[in-house]
Order: sequence, then C-alpha cells, then structure tokens
Amino acid sequence: MNRIKNIVCFIILSAAVALTSMPKASAEDALKVAGAQHGVWESAAPELGQQAGIFKKHGIVLDLSYHEDVKEIINDVRSGKADIGLAVGTMSAMQAYAFGAPIRIIGATMAASPKYWYVLKSSPIQTVNDFAGKTIGYERNGSSSQYDAIDFMRKLRPKVRLVATGAPAATFERLSANELDVGWAAPPFGVDKIEQGAIRVVARADDMPRIRNKTVGVMITNVDTLQNRKDSLVRFLQAYRETIDWMYSNPVALQRFSEISDVSEGITQRMRDEFFPKEMLLPDRIVGLNEVIKDAVVLDYIRKRLSRKQISELIQIVTPEPSGPLSIIRRLRDRMR
Repeated sequence: MNRIKNIVCFIILSAAVALTSMPKASAEDALKVAGAQHGVWESAAPELGQQAGIFKKHGIVLDLSYHEDVKEIINDVRSGKADIGLAVGTMSAMQAYAFGAPIRIIGATMAASPKYWYVLKSSPIQTVNDFAGKTIGYERNGSSSQYDAIDFMRKLRPKVRLVATGAPAATFERLSANELDVGWAAPPFGVDKIEQGAIRVVARADDMPRIRNKTVGVMITNVDTLQNRKDSLVRFLQAYRETIDWMYSNPVALQRFSEISDVSEGITQRMRDEFFPKEMLLPDRIVGLNEVIKDAVVLDYIRKRLSRKQISELIQIVTPEPSGPLSIIRRLRDRMR
C-alpha cells in the first residue's frame, strides 16, 4: 500500500515539475479583449502592455477591438465573442447581470472620474461659486457626465441649468459660439487648450468625494471563460497590473501613448499626472459599492438593490493562486478528483 502511495506521489510531483518547466505561451492563451474608446489613457493598458511585451512575458496574446457603445462590449462578452470587456460602466454591468447576462466582474478599470468643467479664457466665471444662473454642459441623458454634473450641482446647490451638449468637441464649439456658459470635457480633449491658456478649468468631478470614491468602470468576463480559463485571466490581470506600473514609471509609455492617441508627449504627461493618478486605474478593488448600487436603483439601471449573494456572485476579482510545487500538487490533486 505504501509503495502505491509513493508511486502516486512520484507521478504527481513529476507532473508538477513538468508544469513548472512548460513554456507559458500557447495558442490557448490568446484572449479577445473588447474595450471602449481607443486612444484614451484609462483604456490604454492592454495595447501599451502588448507593445511593451509585458503580456507576452505572462504567456498572453491579445486580440483587441474597440466599441463606442458599452452595450456592444457587454454583448460581445455575454455571447463569447470576446473573453474580456474593458471600461464597462459599473452600473451597466450590474444592469446586464440583473437581467440574466452570464457575466462576472473580475476587476476595476477606473475609480473616480477625470471629467472637468471649464470656461473660455475671456469668461468672468472663476469658480463654482460663480455658476449660479449659468448653463452647464454634459454629454447626453444617461451619460456618466450627466450623473457627475447632477452629483456636483446637488452638493453645491447653485441654481444652474444643465444642458446636453454632446461630445467634448461639440461642447467646445457651443461654448465658443456663446451658446453655453460652462463646458464639460474629459482628457485628452482640452488638455492642449489648458496648456495654451485658451480655457480655464473651474471644477473637477474629483473635487466631490462622492464621485472620487466610486468605481465607475470595470472589466468583465463571461461565466464559461471564468470557469474554464481562469489561469489565463489570472495572467492577464498580472500583466495588466504590471503594465499600469510601467505606464507610471517609464517615459517610453508616454511616447507610445502619444503615438496611438496623436497627442504630444508633453500633453500626455500633463494629462496623466494631473487627471489620472495611478490609484485611479488599479484593478484590484471595487470602491464605493453601496453608493454605486444606490445610484443604479435611482437611475433605473436595476429595479432593486442587489443582495449580498448576488454581489458575491457578480464580483469575483481575479487574483493569482499561490505558486510553488505544493500549490501545483494541490491543483493537480483537485483536478484528479
């Protein structure tokens, strides 16, 4: 009996050694990633990390695609057309889950908000104390810029009129035509104009703790991918974290981003340092969850608050399993059961 046990242990240990010596990369490690808004800092980690060889180092090859509509990202993930969806609004992910989509949140993509409100250089408006009676822009009904504006104005209570002005470029045109008092934008748009002194920032979304302390963007996968390819997802997150570190420590990251976004390196650095503190992009924590769920109910994303059981099912942050021969033996033993 002891001899049989010794043989089994020898086989398991040999398999563990073989696994540790196997090359990580394989055709099975290709991951399809659907993201939002190509050429923005908060969504750039996969492309920059792949260019820098960071994902390859972790045995991952990315097939990247981009959509303007978050619903398209969610549909790609739920159908299996994409393995991972990035920069999905937290409330949108909750909504899809609540209506039966087989998706799971495996990490964060952005906490807080880089959006800001600004005026032309010639405007007499200096601070939010001068907003009373003014027209304030936001993108469109249902957009995150509208929610940020509502949160901001509700706290400050100036009597203002919120106006849907479209994307940042369209908003700037309306501001320049004196059809608006205060415009809204999100980097990289407008950072060059701030640099030139053509516009002046008068308020930032992150001035509000209620906005600053909420995870607004997440990464998602579908249930099948999480169950069957968790190791690939773990290595994707490892590479993602390493890429974020690289984006904030290596000047080459600024150069590479400048090339894909058509923004100068100087503007890129100011945008990163002024609007995107590193903590904003770390993937390992979902913050302000109670506030996000409350907002999702109030704004009719979901009909009622998610239960604790639903939250624990929906949010499954992917973290590395312990490494080393003993942990490998345990995983092999579990698979043999």
